[in-house]
Amino acid sequence: MSHGESAPVPGRPGGWSGLGGWNLYFLLKLALFWLGYLNLQPLPNLVFAAVLLFPLGPRSLRILRNLLAIPVAAALLYQDTWFPPFTRLLNQPGVLDFSGLYLLELLERFINWQLCGLLLLIVVAYIYLRQWLRLTTFSLLGLAWLGIQPVLEMAQPVAVAQVRTEAPAPAPSAQANAEPDSSMLDGYLQDFYGRESERVVDFRGASEPVAPFDLVIINICSMAWDDLEAVGLRDNRLLQQMDVVFDHFNSATSYSGPAAIRLLRASCGQGAHDSLYQDAPAQCLLMDQLQSLGYSNEAVLNHNGQFDNFIGDIRAQGQLPLAALDTRGLQRSVIGFDSSPIWRDRDVLGGWWQRRLGREDARVAMFYNTTTLHDGNRTVLPDGGTRRGDYRELANRLIDDLTVFFEQLEHSQRRVVVVVVPEHGASLHGDRMQIAGMREIPSPSITHVPVGIRLFGMGVERGPAPQRVSEPSSYLALSAFIARLHDANADATLPVLLADLPVTPWVAENAGTVVLDYDGIPYVRLKENGIWLPYPARFK
Repeated sequence: MSHGESAPVPGRPGGWSGLGGWNLYFLLKLALFWLGYLNLQPLPNLVFAAVLLFPLGPRSLRILRNLLAIPVAAALLYQDTWFPPFTRLLNQPGVLDFSGLYLLELLERFINWQLCGLLLLIVVAYIYLRQWLRLTTFSLLGLAWLGIQPVLEMAQPVAVAQVRTEAPAPAPSAQANAEPDSSMLDGYLQDFYGRESERVVDFRGASEPVAPFDLVIINICSMAWDDLEAVGLRDNRLLQQMDVVFDHFNSATSYSGPAAIRLLRASCGQGAHDSLYQDAPAQCLLMDQLQSLGYSNEAVLNHNGQFDNFIGDIRAQGQLPLAALDTRGLQRSVIGFDSSPIWRDRDVLGGWWQRRLGREDARVAMFYNTTTLHDGNRTVLPDGGTRRGDYRELANRLIDDLTVFFEQLEHSQRRVVVVVVPEHGASLHGDRMQIAGMREIPSPSITHVPVGIRLFGMGVERGPAPQRVSEPSSYLALSAFIARLHDANADATLPVLLADLPVTPWVAENAGTVVLDYDGIPYVRLKENGIWLPYPARFK
């Protein structure tokens, strides 16, 4: 007889056998919670344990209960992870377009071999200890202790609870001593959107510039400060060439289509994700504003733009015609995560610039999007084969290509303003809520992107290092800078152009998921009207 649980009591149907083998399930979850891998919810687990403990008579009923409990246990385990709801993945039709090699690569990332080794040790310890200890007692005590914690928190002094119920302040720092609850953060979010809806950059009063200039917006997929830090490229030569660098720029989303829409709507304050797919006022559309000032607008891509209807997004939101581009002579340097071709950035940009020099337009505004760094891309080898793309190698190649483009612009001696603004990061590290490369949740490490501005032939004196914008910023600041530059007189200086640019508190949102910064702490809400949780710190 096993010493791990009580023996059945004669005369009592089914007797009392404890949790039996289900102890391993609960003890593993408690261990994972203690290690920080789970956000274990006590009440559902206690209810599940109670159902498993309820005495049943016939052995067939106990077997049936165990069979029915298996899918419930799996669903409960996923619910206890930091991962977003599984339905969110099913709602991403683009997943079906991933190449087989990329799907295999993503599967490999889900396997944490160190954690697997640790869990194996726990299983071995369980097999040995169940002979000597009543493990059901440990399982239930562990779950009960977790369940008591909310009650203990509610028993805190009344003064703290009163502070939590106050209306959200315009700036979270005003409540520095209060830990916000979900209703407080909901109120802060609505207050943020309310203030942002009133902000707009008006180009209508802009006068004719002293001399016309071209505007080139380079929208880079998958480049965040966190990614550059991970591969030792934080202080790369591309950023060193900039005249202005935004140190705390928030892309406000972690997906390409929404990021492009937000950039094309840069002249208005930051709206909720749902508003991106509704008609926007004409005054919000940056490229439309520029067109009203005499710019010829166009879009250029180094990819086919078909994935997730990216072309449709920029056409619908920016009315941007795609520039005529003959891809037959372009070098296919990378194969995309969806098996589509990605052309070398220097070839695409260089070809566009030569075409621009042959045009008589006084001023052109060009939106360029590159997916060279996208997760899952494969590098094309000299023999025509491919290998898994290395982020550092591809980032260096992109930096080299943009440097060559900058040299072409400088050599032309034309007046050109280049704005480099990434869509989002690559999530090279991953964290407790999502594996490396996954961007379903717009965490700060993904949306904190390096934004730079370079002025060619504009008569602005360059310093030994870029001017830094240290305030929290987003797209509205870029629109304001462009408007000021258009309306500036000949002797305008960078400090004047950068003074008092719009500051935007940190809020990022995807469909159904919001992350915001409150008093220096990121909080995440995984579904509308759901609860807010502090975003879990990354494992070191």
